[in-house]
Amino acid sequence: MKRKCFAELLGTFALVFAGTGAIVVNEVTGGTISHAGIALTFGLVVLVMIYTVGEVSGAHLNPAVTLGFWAARRFPASSVVPYLVSQCAGAFLASGLLRGLFPQHQLLGATQPAGPVLQSFILEVVLTALLMFVILNVSTGAKEKGITAGIVVGAVIGLEAMFAGPICGASMNPARSLAPALVSGHPQHLWVYLAAPVLGAVCAVGGCRCVQEDGCCVARSDN
Repeated sequence: MKRKCFAELLGTFALVFAGTGAIVVNEVTGGTISHAGIALTFGLVVLVMIYTVGEVSGAHLNPAVTLGFWAARRFPASSVVPYLVSQCAGAFLASGLLRGLFPQHQLLGATQPAGPVLQSFILEVVLTALLMFVILNVSTGAKEKGITAGIVVGAVIGLEAMFAGPICGASMNPARSLAPALVSGHPQHLWVYLAAPVLGAVCAVGGCRCVQEDGCCVARSDN
């Protein structure tokens, strides 16, 4: 379990450091990375981490994904809290490092609604549900299957960040939103990015049950 938790910590650190770091660098350099570049960064870092630590921990890198696997009975309840703690720890380490590197930056890549709060909440629910639906269908147990799984998951994240990022931030990940919000001191509307992804992940389990013969719920453990 220690190896799995450390893999989740490192993987989530990489995700938050690269993803929110791209947002910070884009802002301090006057838009050199661009919105498309930020979306691509998030997708690519997830792809890379799936291939790097996927065999160790499953590369959840996201509390909503861990809870989604648990709801689908593909992940043991005893491992949920250690995974969530490791993911949040990795995210806070990344945001703390970015604070040290860019002390004058205001938000550190924190997600904020660009319009009505309800609009962003619904978007985050739908985006996370689609992400979790894809993950459940390209995985076995709580781990990705096949050499293309990382490409598919990374592509979905990049796609969703590309079209929805300017409105809601396209977080889909409570740890990714929690750390920069608290480290930067801007927790406004944080509840949206904690509650909506979890709700979306649980909804995806129901959707998966409707399209898979085994109901998407495989009573097995990868730990």
